[in-house]
Amino acid sequence: MGAIPPIVSVDDHVVEPATVWQDRLPHKYADVGPRIVRAPMGEITFVGGKLTVKPGSEGDPTDWWYYEELRRPLLRLDAAVGVPREEVTMKGVTYEDMRPGAYQVKPRLEDMDVNHIEASLCFPTFPRFCGQTFSEASDKELAVLCVQAYNDWMVDEWCAESSGRLIPLCLIPLWDAELAAAEVRRNAERGVRAVCFSEIPPFLGLPSVHDPSNYWDPFFAACAETATVVNMHIGSSSKMPSTSADAPPAVGSTLTHTNATFSVVDFLFSGVLVRFPTLNLAYSEGQIGWIPYILERADTVWEENRGWGGVADKVPEPPSTYFRRQIYGCFFDDAHGLRSVDDIGVDNITYESDYPHSDSTWPHTKEIAERQMAHLDDDTCHKIVRGNAIKLFGLTHLAP
Repeated sequence: MGAIPPIVSVDDHVVEPATVWQDRLPHKYADVGPRIVRAPMGEITFVGGKLTVKPGSEGDPTDWWYYEELRRPLLRLDAAVGVPREEVTMKGVTYEDMRPGAYQVKPRLEDMDVNHIEASLCFPTFPRFCGQTFSEASDKELAVLCVQAYNDWMVDEWCAESSGRLIPLCLIPLWDAELAAAEVRRNAERGVRAVCFSEIPPFLGLPSVHDPSNYWDPFFAACAETATVVNMHIGSSSKMPSTSADAPPAVGSTLTHTNATFSVVDFLFSGVLVRFPTLNLAYSEGQIGWIPYILERADTVWEENRGWGGVADKVPEPPSTYFRRQIYGCFFDDAHGLRSVDDIGVDNITYESDYPHSDSTWPHTKEIAERQMAHLDDDTCHKIVRGNAIKLFGLTHLAP
């Protein structure tokens, strides 16, 4: 393998600046829309993968998002790069405590340069990975405006000021498939090719991809028609995998790929990829080492259990057919997966740096890629670290 080419990272994160919603929402929502309030950190509990925290009356200052009745602090975990590992905790922080690249464009581009990253797709923080924050809100009229405001900021500021290096990733009103389709089309008209979605919608109280009325078809149709990629980040179902309520966070962190695994199998047997053969799905931070076995098992079940498996009429070809045609895995540090490239499919693998989260490989992403991909030829390496992403998201300005 030769030199690692400049990387296109398809899973990073942005901490939204304090004024994203206050600058864009109608004035009547000033006191209930998302806004930053500085207050001390209160009691923190983390049980069964669920974080609960409330503002306190004394202690170190913390910046909090206030929205309707929600109180959500900025945490060290939101922006952990550049901090010693032993100091990466559930501690509350202010914007000044963070690395500026977490929320400012120019410092982000500088940190990308340090990390050999040419372009980056960023998931949200306060809205959560697919906009669950707004889906859970009481005032859905305000929630729609919040989704649109985030998308306007994402396109008009975060990405517009980056000379094409920051790739727009937009939200949808998750609670309404027709509104979601309209938002996909609104953003596609201004060049957006990526949208967030939940890996397992029923965990959010929404219909599944197996819904007999094909509830999500208007959304999937809009994505297929506009070549908009459906991006599903681990945790976008608001339910991180774990084994028991008293298991430490490390258990869930080790098992994060399982929601992506469940979601892939859902889609393979749902008929969605049959009805929409040009629809593309991308799984962020799900890693890739598990994929060969799941495809092998899915094909076996499809073949051997056709009489009672419930999918013979919906899925006419082996499930692995649809994976290789329409689904992309994404990883940041998966040596095992890279030993299985041929079994996964070299055209179905993308790369990430997860900046600025605690799992991020920044600023050593290039060195890790060089070490783990040393056995791969140049063409395979190029596809994994940039070529597949350029093709998937239509990043023609990066093609040369």
